[in-house]
Amino acid sequence: MTVVADQQVQGIDPRTGRPVGHPVPATTADAVDTAVRAAAAAGERWAATPAPQRAGVLEAVADALDAERDALVAAADRETALGTTRLTGEVARTTGQLRMFAGVLRDGGFLDAVLSPADAAAGTPDLRRMRIPVGPVGVWSASNFPFAFSVAGGDTASALAAGCGVVVKAHEAHPETSEATAAVLRTALTAAGASDGLVGLVHGREAGVALVDHPLLRAAGFTGSQRGGRALADRAAARPRPIPFYGELGSVNPVIVTRAAARARRDEIATGYAASLTLGAGQFCTNPGLLVVPDDAELLAAVAAAVSGTAGAPMLTPRMADTYRDTVQQRSALDTLATGRPGDGPQAPAPATWTVPVPRLLAEPDLGEEVFGPAGLVVTYRDESELAELAGDLDGSLTATVHAEPGDRELVAGLLPVLQRRAGRLIYNGWPTGVAVNWAQHHGGPWPATNAPGFTSVGARAIDRWLVPVAYQGFPDELLPPELAEANPYGIPRTVQPGR
Repeated sequence: MTVVADQQVQGIDPRTGRPVGHPVPATTADAVDTAVRAAAAAGERWAATPAPQRAGVLEAVADALDAERDALVAAADRETALGTTRLTGEVARTTGQLRMFAGVLRDGGFLDAVLSPADAAAGTPDLRRMRIPVGPVGVWSASNFPFAFSVAGGDTASALAAGCGVVVKAHEAHPETSEATAAVLRTALTAAGASDGLVGLVHGREAGVALVDHPLLRAAGFTGSQRGGRALADRAAARPRPIPFYGELGSVNPVIVTRAAARARRDEIATGYAASLTLGAGQFCTNPGLLVVPDDAELLAAVAAAVSGTAGAPMLTPRMADTYRDTVQQRSALDTLATGRPGDGPQAPAPATWTVPVPRLLAEPDLGEEVFGPAGLVVTYRDESELAELAGDLDGSLTATVHAEPGDRELVAGLLPVLQRRAGRLIYNGWPTGVAVNWAQHHGGPWPATNAPGFTSVGARAIDRWLVPVAYQGFPDELLPPELAEANPYGIPRTVQPGR
């Protein structure tokens, strides 16, 4: 990112380190106020739009983004160097999320409608409960996903599905891409009948602070660093009227390998680890930062060979590349397992791995902190008692993985009660990179992975963050929302209290 004297934001080409595109003015506090007020007003009308109709609008937005895919991908590649293949797939994931939420809206189960008819014998009134939109939502874009976790990404899609207006704070790594995406989004929303201002876009760190402070904002979603997310979460909590803040903040995603798996699939595990570690220059929240393996010389040699064969790729910003290099330097006193080759350009540092035994990591837990980039710590255990002790000491993560063989059933069964309290997604004989977007996905976890482990930022249940329950007591049928009325015109699933 480059912010020049007159407060403009401009992208940097990770391949060359030179500015690309046109400078985008940082958003003033007054402009943030205008955007939030517009989203609040448009959101009121949007919330009153029947869910099946909102579903059609989301599908129209998805179609519009697909139609502009090539231009959007070209802009994003200039600012991120993620490559057209990766970015084309990310646009498809983004539009797929929008269509998935259209299906969620048509299903209607997201409303969690519950009916408890009056019981004269018990003296209880008629109560009917459902969930309604929370109100205007602030979204902070991620650096590493210029589409799927940015302007039209999962937070925006789920908030729109819920019936909320949205103001997005663009990430400094891809301002031009953010502007281009927002233009397509706004045009499609207006063409489909949504009110102007339903989705706003702001730029700059000061704009992000003004956004979280705005008195009309009712909730916030963030994907980024633990430091930045914690600062915003604390600010959201310190407001005169605190708001919920849903932050995805950092994760080391431990991968545990049993002795039997190390013997049976040594080379497969080694190559799989190296590929997962270096995917996207290691710039994934699901990067396998900890590989926990038996003290097996052959497996360690195979991992070292696999990592040595990798090369760096351009990181998203100069600051990220510099921070990565500083972290690698700080770990120079550790035992190096292997390093890869630097990639082309000034922002493509080499992958790196180190080894430490379990007792040292338990004594120096800071060694196991997340590194944003293609770096990993390989932790060796001597016996299963050390493995169990380490599992019980792990911080919260988005994922936890076990590589095991059929004969390890008892060992794995003993680890699962521990791991399921430390990660939102458990993986068996796979790798954490790659997050399926579907109805069953949970992309969350205990601190520091997120600050709200009961919620997900990926999958159908991401909509839960932007809904609040309301119960209607004793209302005549004609005054109830259609979803709670006797006729149930939209045919949504509803729970009726047994015996009533």
